[in-house]
Amino acid sequence: MGKTEHKHLTWGQRLGRGLLRLFGWQVVAELPPTPKYIVIGAFHTSNWDFVLALPAMLALGFRPRWIGKDSLFKPPFGGLMRLLGGIPVVRGARRNFVEQIAEVYRKSEELVIVIAPEGTRKKTDHWKTGFYYIALGAGIPIALGFVDYPSKRIGVGGYFTPSGDIRADMERIRAFYENVRGKFPHEHSQIRLLDKMGDKKE
Repeated sequence: MGKTEHKHLTWGQRLGRGLLRLFGWQVVAELPPTPKYIVIGAFHTSNWDFVLALPAMLALGFRPRWIGKDSLFKPPFGGLMRLLGGIPVVRGARRNFVEQIAEVYRKSEELVIVIAPEGTRKKTDHWKTGFYYIALGAGIPIALGFVDYPSKRIGVGGYFTPSGDIRADMERIRAFYENVRGKFPHEHSQIRLLDKMGDKKE
């Protein structure tokens, strides 16, 4: 696992770190040594997470990327949506969401997407597994993104390549987030698979 060296920081990374320091936050940058990976964003319990994520992405050197339905990318604003980092997904297509994003990764030389497996700020009884199957299908690492309010630390605290044994890999993920606390810990979703559906791609 590699950490970003200060002497190699871009102006954007310095700006992001400076903004976080103004509010007493520290960025952690244990990033995969590859230009393509998917980042778990957890725990997502408040709109403040997004406010903190913006300078954190700058600090980590991310180009903000997001996923939207294909209708948003039609003229006259389609070009602007792509310029802003949008990635279109065809709803109802024969290839599902996971396969479409995995294909985007395979065709890209450099790509980082942050996905919140909880899918909502409210507490749920399991995580969605789309991020896992995207990484597995594209052959890319999963980076462990986090925001820990008690310690005021945000960033990426490590990474691993999915083995294909989702239950074992979810245990690894659960161990990492065991001591991470979002702004509202009572809203933490459980890091577990949907009952009797460990192989379902959500």
